[in-house]
Amino acid sequence: MIKKVFQKIRRFIGNSDLSQKLLESEVSLLAMGTLLSNQQYSLNSTNLNDYEFKIFSQFGDDGIIQYLIKNIEIKNEIFIEFGVGDYLESNTRFLMMNNNWSGFVMDGSELAMNQLQNQKWYWKYSLTNKAVFIDKDNINGLLKSTGFSEIGLLHIDLDGNDYHIFKEIDLSTLNPSILILEYNSIFGNKRLITIPYDPGFIRTKAHFSNLFFGASLPALNHEANEKGYSLIGCNKAGNNAYFLRKDLLNDKVKEKSIDSAFKVNKFREGRKKDYSLSYISGTERLEIIKGLEVLNIETNQIEKL
Repeated sequence: MIKKVFQKIRRFIGNSDLSQKLLESEVSLLAMGTLLSNQQYSLNSTNLNDYEFKIFSQFGDDGIIQYLIKNIEIKNEIFIEFGVGDYLESNTRFLMMNNNWSGFVMDGSELAMNQLQNQKWYWKYSLTNKAVFIDKDNINGLLKSTGFSEIGLLHIDLDGNDYHIFKEIDLSTLNPSILILEYNSIFGNKRLITIPYDPGFIRTKAHFSNLFFGASLPALNHEANEKGYSLIGCNKAGNNAYFLRKDLLNDKVKEKSIDSAFKVNKFREGRKKDYSLSYISGTERLEIIKGLEVLNIETNQIEKL
């Protein structure tokens, strides 16, 4: 059945005019996602990676999220995601379209947010958006302005000050069931480190390689534990970590150690000084940013990467 859906998508791409092709392929993607989501009921595994599939997420996160919402208590079907670009590729779009969740998204690009509002499907869903550059001073006010409480999912993907913003967030009202936090696997799985806080941090300007950003998984895990959340896994791509509120852990969704959850990302997003892709991988990525200053969150001291 899934193979037939893929064949239909290929036919649409080959035989339709552009506007019709995009409309029909999107419908087919949603249908395929629904099939994949329903097939999860036939699996008998507690490994999040076994449930991965991609519809609108960059990697397999759509599938992980579908598995989680089937197996934990969700009080309110509401999400907040920030760092979404124009939202066409995002971790909550399939959740919104397939499961009819409501949400609020933010991005620093006004152009991207305008493009989102111009999508033909925007009116169909309970989605609000805001163009804003997020920092420690404005984040709690922005979240409070939504009026949301007891939400189902919060996803932070800022490519920069993720740890510092996460630490600053007051979760007492939002109280999300699920947290998704982007981590930088190049920083490894031992040191509790993050980039030093810079309210104007822009990844592409911090270092030409585009590889110096964010925080290590141990640093994010430490703060998540402080806020009452347990690590339950990372996506196979090695960029998103999943946390569950401790009171929601159960036989289907269990806590994992950092060592068992950690995945090294293998995608080659590094850049040369002219900003063209360098395609470097493995330990070569760490070598190119080695010696840059990072903050050790345990000692609150600056160290060298």
